Amino acid sequence: MKFSSKHRAEQLEALKKGEFDLFIIGGGITGAGIAFDAATRGMKVALVEMQDFAAGTSSRSTKLVHGGLRYLKNFEVGLVAEVGKERAIVYENGPHVTTPEWMLLPFHQGGTFGKFTTNIGLRLYDFLAGVKKSERRSMLTPSQTLQKEPLVKKDGLKGGGYYVEYRTDDARLTIEVMKAAVQEGAIALNYIKAEDFLFKNDKVVGATVRDQLTGETIHVKAKKVVNATGPWVDRNLTKDHSTYKKKLRLTKGVHIVFDQSVFPLNQAVYFDTPDGRMVFAIPRDGKTYVGTTDTFYDQDPVHPKPLPEDIEYILKAIHYMFPTVKVNAEDVESSWAGVRPLIYEEGKSESEISRKDEIWEGETGLITIAGGKLTGYRKMAETVVDLVAKQLQQQYGMSFSECKTKHLPISGGDLGGSSNYTQFVKEKSQEGERYGLSSKEAQYLAGKYGSNVDELFKWVKAHPQSDAQTLSPEVYAQLMYAIENEMTVKPVDFFIRRTGSLYFNIQWVRKWKEPVINYMGELFNWDDDTKRQYAEELEQAINEAAPKLVNS
Repeated sequence: MKFSSKHRAEQLEALKKGEFDLFIIGGGITGAGIAFDAATRGMKVALVEMQDFAAGTSSRSTKLVHGGLRYLKNFEVGLVAEVGKERAIVYENGPHVTTPEWMLLPFHQGGTFGKFTTNIGLRLYDFLAGVKKSERRSMLTPSQTLQKEPLVKKDGLKGGGYYVEYRTDDARLTIEVMKAAVQEGAIALNYIKAEDFLFKNDKVVGATVRDQLTGETIHVKAKKVVNATGPWVDRNLTKDHSTYKKKLRLTKGVHIVFDQSVFPLNQAVYFDTPDGRMVFAIPRDGKTYVGTTDTFYDQDPVHPKPLPEDIEYILKAIHYMFPTVKVNAEDVESSWAGVRPLIYEEGKSESEISRKDEIWEGETGLITIAGGKLTGYRKMAETVVDLVAKQLQQQYGMSFSECKTKHLPISGGDLGGSSNYTQFVKEKSQEGERYGLSSKEAQYLAGKYGSNVDELFKWVKAHPQSDAQTLSPEVYAQLMYAIENEMTVKPVDFFIRRTGSLYFNIQWVRKWKEPVINYMGELFNWDDDTKRQYAEELEQAINEAAPKLVNS
């Protein structure tokens, strides 16, 4: 079935009528990974998400598929080994949404890391994470460290470690995995909220869900149900008839974005702060973003916001490590806050609580996956689907194949491996220029959409010249592709989760918001109230990301 918001009614009908082997609640990276794995094994799968796909934690991370160096501080050796190896798999299967990023770890007199501990830590990291030869760490002298990044604090500088992390677009990674699941036969719908579980003989056999756009209620029947709702896991468990000993502890992480003109960072840096925490500063697409904070959070996970004190904390960290960078709150171009769903452990601080994932199973048969990291999404999914397959075999005599996702490209990643990515982008960029795109536009589309770029080029060629004054060919192609192939329902879906532009190109959002709203309004026949509501929703998102620009 086509993953198009124009065909949403058909998907809803299939959800109503279907009897599923597996029903997944939650459309972040964890739910998407489970849907993809289960569908590739031949299970009949459905998934619902109460907001847009990736609207929670999965679009609000540090945007790194990282190998877990920070976990060495807590001696979580097994976790480092697992996420390090998974990182390589994520990269191979989706090189268009994951990029190797060399990271500088400077160490200073009296800091958390010294030359010896950094060297040992990075060497152990290389070994545990199975880092390939070309990406193994090196140790730098103070002058070599400053050559890599002249903005780093010179006072007390003892040298640096140099190693590879992987940068990602978290929301696009989620969308590409979800699309891959749908291509394998899964049904996936956003803006559908699971309100209650259905029970038969004290076992969970599905859920009652409500369409957030129309208010319609549907009963979804399934042999197995997985609760993969991240920060909302506990809320769903209160509706189950099981007893659970563990619970979540939410922590909030904030990131802020600057233009390179005020913070001209040219090298990603991972540094310690005076209070012993670690912070990332990363250059990306002409911007520099810095984060993250780590504070306990007990409010509504739907709308975590960067508070002035969060921004102040990060600014202090910047001034500490980059003393010549004179940025202040007025220079913050955009920002975001995300909530981490961590498994509660008595007596531990925010930064000490483990990032491990755990599977809980209730007496009713409800399976819950909690905790975990973006990097480990595929392995988490494999573990959950192995459990589901085993139970379906025991209870219903059904048999399914082994996990296939280790060597299976996600949507857009069908490039024959990461080594072909650079050449692919070069060739497709030249092709895009022949269709009238600028070199920069063509390269951007090829790089961002990978092997799906041909679909975008079709929309570039189909761009109605009569609309030239409203939507450029590049914007038109991205919008139509997002609607037809990525279940884009609202303008915020497009500007935040499908393009990431609210965080990294907020002026582009300001420029195109009205034409996009008008075009979507015509396409979906929105009445004035709906159009106004979606416009206000986008405006609120802009104001939350950059509050000081409200009246600019």
